[in-house]
Amino acid sequence: MQTSEKGIELIKAFEGCKLTAYQDSVGVWTIGYGWTQPVDGKTIRAGMTIKQETAERLLKTGLVSYENDVMKLVRVKLTQGQFDALVSFTYNLGARSLSTSTLLKKLNSGDYADAADEFPKWNKAGGKVLNGLARRREAERALFLS
Repeated sequence: MQTSEKGIELIKAFEGCKLTAYQDSVGVWTIGYGWTQPVDGKTIRAGMTIKQETAERLLKTGLVSYENDVMKLVRVKLTQGQFDALVSFTYNLGARSLSTSTLLKKLNSGDYADAADEFPKWNKAGGKVLNGLARRREAERALFLS
């Protein structure tokens, strides 16, 4: 499966796009659409800038990786909305968070409704509830249930 346009728009809306490096809510250097890995071999640091085309390329690269993670971890059939929501979740939190989550355990046991109810629990960064994360998790839950 591949992330739909709707899923990509959700990710873009919540990640935002910054062409100059910044530190996220827990101090991780980030650029583009929430990208935290090296860019063309260069570690992200203060003052680093990229072009919009680079931000789009990094987003696509990340999507392929997180789509593959979701396909490897999920053992049940998914609708497009469910897949998109899980890719957004994984893009934001990483495959390790998905792989160890109660969300995944419930989903793989076939309990789609209870799995959906796990999304809102992932609303913290650095131990604090963040409104942006709470809104994102609600949007992912809604997409998952659509």
